[in-house]
Amino acid sequence: MARDIINRYIWLIDTLTRYKKLSRERINALWINSSISDGKPIPERTFFHYRRAIEENFRIDIRCNRSGEYYIDTPDDPQDRLLTNYLLDSYAINNAVKEAALDATRVAVEDVPSARQFLPTVLDAISRNEKLDFTYAGFNRSRHEKEIIFHPYFVKRYKQRWYMIGLKEAAGSIRTYALDRVKEMKILSSTFAMPDDVSHAALFDNVIGVTSSKAPVRIVKLMTDTTQAKYFRALPFHASQQEEIHDAYSIFTFRLKLNYELVHEILGLGSSVKVIQPRELELMVRNELEATLSLYDTPGAVPGKR
Repeated sequence: MARDIINRYIWLIDTLTRYKKLSRERINALWINSSISDGKPIPERTFFHYRRAIEENFRIDIRCNRSGEYYIDTPDDPQDRLLTNYLLDSYAINNAVKEAALDATRVAVEDVPSARQFLPTVLDAISRNEKLDFTYAGFNRSRHEKEIIFHPYFVKRYKQRWYMIGLKEAAGSIRTYALDRVKEMKILSSTFAMPDDVSHAALFDNVIGVTSSKAPVRIVKLMTDTTQAKYFRALPFHASQQEEIHDAYSIFTFRLKLNYELVHEILGLGSSVKVIQPRELELMVRNELEATLSLYDTPGAVPGKR
């Protein structure tokens, strides 16, 4: 039942997003012809409850103009817009597959480890500011770390993995944990206070990936060939992206902190991208390239042994 209600909320958000402005009559006509209705219009009282629930759960305001047309008041916060788009994309894909009645072998998707097992628990704890107690099997540890008391602040999806970001109570510092490395988890009855000076934007607005840092924000310049420039225009490398176009290449400028994920994202683009600035980032990329080449130049070389 809960899933049906959520689908109705998302249907209404998706419909108003696509049509921009709709009267109640037009909303009802579209609703009646949709796959999630019972062939009847939405009662006035029910529509009011849907609007209020959408505002409370998704922070999306559905407003009505003087002509009696309903529309979505676009969120000012970029993160709110991203979350809304993510929900709408998930709904659209799910609904399209259902409507087309496709065979499962005709739709290929990537698995998202642990999302079903632990993500609902983390989201539940975040919604009530409740602490978590979990066991973690980190890749750099020989033994599982048990009884980690954690204040979950945010969740983030990156490269098909879900991460939770928050305060590790024993260390007194903000940490990031991959949910697919969690082995056991439970919500504690004790709560925590969300710090006023901590926000997702403050931690990750100038970061590629999930590794937060107190390092300074740097001006990063990447030179790309004309083909890669088209990819960057279609799917920006980062929100701070600015482009300087030349005849045979483009230079993209970003405001970023230097971290492991940034280096490996650049390496993944191969010879289509060159670091122009800063020198420190250029050296980080060079070191990784040289270490990779040495594996092939040295017989018997083992990855990770430098």
